[in-house]
Amino acid sequence: MAKKTIDQVDVADKTVLIRVDFNVPLDDNGQITDDRRIRMALPSIQSVLSRGGKLILMSHLGRPKGDGGDAKFSLAPAAQRLGELLGQDVAFATDTVGEQAQSKAAALQTGGVLVLENLRFNPGEKAGDAEFAGKLAALADVYCNDAFGTCHRKDASMYAVPQAMGDKPKVVGHLVGKEIQYLTDAISQPKRPFVAILGGAKVSDKIKVIENLLNICDYVLIGGAMAYTFSLAQGGKVGGSLVEEEYVELAKKLIAAGGDKLKLPVDTHCGDAFSADCNKQVVAAGEIPDGWEGLDIGPETAKQYADVIASSKTVVWNGPMGVFEMPPFDEGTKRVAQAVADSDSISIIGGGDSAAAVDQLGFAESVSHVSTGGGASLAMLEGQRFAAVDVLDDQA
Repeated sequence: MAKKTIDQVDVADKTVLIRVDFNVPLDDNGQITDDRRIRMALPSIQSVLSRGGKLILMSHLGRPKGDGGDAKFSLAPAAQRLGELLGQDVAFATDTVGEQAQSKAAALQTGGVLVLENLRFNPGEKAGDAEFAGKLAALADVYCNDAFGTCHRKDASMYAVPQAMGDKPKVVGHLVGKEIQYLTDAISQPKRPFVAILGGAKVSDKIKVIENLLNICDYVLIGGAMAYTFSLAQGGKVGGSLVEEEYVELAKKLIAAGGDKLKLPVDTHCGDAFSADCNKQVVAAGEIPDGWEGLDIGPETAKQYADVIASSKTVVWNGPMGVFEMPPFDEGTKRVAQAVADSDSISIIGGGDSAAAVDQLGFAESVSHVSTGGGASLAMLEGQRFAAVDVLDDQA
């Protein structure tokens, strides 16, 4: 990576603008249901505060329309929760670059923290608008990117703001540095055997990942609903399972290119309805009857995958093996998670559903790294470069 970090910049009496990822889930009452993303930002925040800096934090939350805002997407609950975690008052601006943001930024004292309102309330954020970015950049002396979940995007706060900072320091935070280091090392210098586990609903989401990892990995294990598109490509019966028929030909090419590296399910746990109390049966892969749908990898597949994982030295996992939120169709994901936790491999869990599954099943503390960014980690596994990181200062 070789990018300068927040710890390497003098922040005493300076204002540091950190792009964090406070895109936290809220319930109908506006209460945060999982504050993990706020807690993950604390090392970078405390690095600045402990060295006498001032902090302005900016983030998006949800997908508002960018026309002035929707109260249900306000970052006010995140600012309140951050104050509780820090044990100090955290100021909140009800705009991003307007009068309140500017006046509260100017009033910051050493050790003070200000959270700006949702960046996506301003249409300039998604548009990557230079004028909007310039107003944000003018608020601070230092820029820090600590929002890995959006590193694959060129939103204004990610790309145009560091550009607008000119000669002012532009660095990575603890979280982005850790994320990129783990994924970069896994791809460029993997300890072998290197095993990738790919699940989730759609082959279309993972095509480039599969193509890239087949060139790098020793084994690629396929699960989740996307396995049924591969099954169809082999002439199998998939019943009412979720498939992408338009990707069957591509699946055939991936099977041919993967050879022995590409491991597909040998059995499937099926239900006659999408519910926990449906009728259930385990069938051979490609033998799902009409009126039934595949909802998880079967026990023999789980055993075979666990055996492969047991001998691995590096594991990258993105996407659950089945409907992990609905027992008993969480068994495949659970068995794979247990195998990853029990192995002595460097284990990296992609964000999104994979992270949720590992967390829900109680294995988060037993793996090397759980990513905070599903889309960003997928983009790295595809071999993409991030313009939002490239624009930051290199280490001397």
